[in-house]
Parts: sequence; C-alpha cells; structure tokens
Amino acid sequence: MKRVSIFGATGSIGQSTIDLIKRDAGAYDVVALSGGANVAQLAEDARALAADVAVTAYPDKLDELRAALAGSGVVAAAGTEALIEAAERPADWVMSAIVGAAGLTPGIKALEQGATLALANKESLVTAGALMLGTAKTHGAQLLPVDSEHSAIFQALRGEDIASVEKITITASGGAFRDWSLEDMARATPEQAASHPNWDMGQRITIDSASMFNKALEVIETKEFFGVLPAQIEVLVHPESLIHALVGFKDGAQMAHVGAPDMRHAIGYALHYPERRDLPVARLDLAKVGQLTFSAPDPQKYPALRLAWDVMEMGGLSGCVFNAAKEIALDGFIDHKIGFLEMAIIVEDTLTKMSGDTALLYADMTLDTVNAVDQEARRVAAALIKKREG
Repeated sequence: MKRVSIFGATGSIGQSTIDLIKRDAGAYDVVALSGGANVAQLAEDARALAADVAVTAYPDKLDELRAALAGSGVVAAAGTEALIEAAERPADWVMSAIVGAAGLTPGIKALEQGATLALANKESLVTAGALMLGTAKTHGAQLLPVDSEHSAIFQALRGEDIASVEKITITASGGAFRDWSLEDMARATPEQAASHPNWDMGQRITIDSASMFNKALEVIETKEFFGVLPAQIEVLVHPESLIHALVGFKDGAQMAHVGAPDMRHAIGYALHYPERRDLPVARLDLAKVGQLTFSAPDPQKYPALRLAWDVMEMGGLSGCVFNAAKEIALDGFIDHKIGFLEMAIIVEDTLTKMSGDTALLYADMTLDTVNAVDQEARRVAAALIKKREG
C-alpha cells in the first residue's frame, strides 16, 4: 500500500489528486492532508480518506477543524510548524500543490524523507531550484513534474538524451485577455482576470495566466528542472490548450504531448509513474477538433515573459525576488491598489532595486537565505505599491 500525503488538498490540483485517490482508495494509506481556509472541505476529505493528520494553514481555524473532525480519529493541526511536521511524516509519494513560496519548505522536508515529490508548486523550483534538486539527490528522493507543461516535456523526453534536445516549446492559452487590446487590459478588473477560457483553476493562478506570470514562472521552472539553456526555451500561444509542450531534437523531429485540458492526466502520470494506467480523462477526437492554432505572444501585452529571461540571465536568487514580488503585486491587483498592467512594473522595479544588493542576491542557496531574500523582496514590492498609491 502506497503512503501518500497531499499538501494543498483543498485547491484545484489537490482536489483532482483526491479524486484519483478515491477511485482506488484501497491502494493508498493517506498520511497527511493540508489546506487553507476551506476547513469544511479539508475535514470532509480527511474523514473520507482516513488520513492520519489534517493541517490548516490558518491557526485561527484550528478549533473549527477539530470540531469538524471530532470522533474521526484524524488529528487536527494548524500553522506553519504543524505543516512542516506533517511533511516530515514518512510517505512514499507527496503531492506539493500549495500555491506560492509557502510550498517550498514542506517540499524540502518531504524530499529529506526520501519521498517521491509530485511537484505542482512551480514556485519551489523558481525560488530555489538548485536547493530542491540537490536535496532530492542527497536523500535519494525523486522529483516528478505535475504542471501540465512540464509533465508533457518529461514524457516527451522519456528514453531520450537531454543532450539531443534543440528546443523546448511550452504553450499558453493566453488567458482571459488573449483577445483584448492593451488599453482594455489596463482597465481590467480582478474579477475579469479570474475567468479562464479552458482550465478550472483558483483565482490567483487564473489571474497569473491572464498576465502570463504563470507562464514566466514555468519558463524558469523548465530551465531549472531540465537543465537546458534559456535560449532553448520558447513560449507559444495556443488557444485550444491541447498541445501542452513540444520537444524539438537536433535531427529536426519534434515530440508533442497532446491531451484534453485536465490536470488529472499529469497528476495520474506522476501518481503511477513509471507505469501508465487508465485515467478518467476525456479522449480527444481530432477530427472534431479540426485545427490547432499557434502564435507568438505579444511582448507589450505580456512583459512578464521578458522578465523571465531577465531573471535567468541574472541568476543567483533572482528567481526568489521575481516570485515574491509577483505575489505581492498580485495581492495589490486583487485589492484594487494597482492596475493589471502595473503588476509587471512592480516586479521589474523590485528586481532592479534588489539587483544592487549582490551579497544577498548571490548568497549561498539555503532555506535561510531563500527566506531572507523572499522577505526583503516582499518588503520592497509592498513599498513600491504604496508609493504608486500615494
């Protein structure tokens, strides 16, 4: 029986993971589930899966969680330390689906136990790629990508030599504003940005999709995970979201991963790896699809993509700065403090301001230094937002 833990269980990735686990519940021993404010959902799933422990990120929700789990035998816990303790519980397979930099430490702790880490938290590799990969190697753990694009690349590379790769193409739907003018995007509201044409995701990821900050993170993640050069990575807008990535080889061939926009495919691949098993996902009828379209992203509409290449050129802990500033800028947009297009300005200005602190930016990569850079970048970005407000 495979011991599994799911961090970020109440989000869209976590719920899709739980759906697959429930379909073959007898094959899994659920160790830990974690979630945010949706305590009712967390408790319901913890009861259904007979988890050992359920953790909410919010300490003020602990009493509510305890009440919801009363009589179930599931231990209720809350807060950062409880989350870390849950990640340190022995498990064979761990889903890392916490959104944002908050997912880094639990992921590191799971790798230190030698677990297979199914990584949906792209921020972990963006902020601390070398640390994540080094920890996995040191402890004999395995990292498997769960982002649809990186799962697609991973599958296309199976049995191939990375040295034979010429180019990796990741696709983007274009998000809610792919057909909007730059002027209209400048006036966009958080509610408009949170409506995705193809994928069912949470508010923050959906807005990141509309700005292409999500894709910018995935570009950096591609470099870190697969060890390719920035010049080998490209992004194409693909409105149908059926081709998730393509890998081009030195002989001119390209391997494309094609499938319905359903995260259970990438999750299921990681859950059952190295086997392929039946999954409850739609099968494509290409005759009905008719055609697939592609275009280059407009650099004026999507400055986040340019910033991704700037970050890869800067190196060091600039990925940590980028992500932290992006999270603060996103908060600012959701709170109506800045406009949609101002998010990229905040991130770029934060990178510029922090680029002068070379001692901090190029310090040895440890959890402590990553956290220090993260906190400083958040402070700088918040100050920039406040200045724009004033």
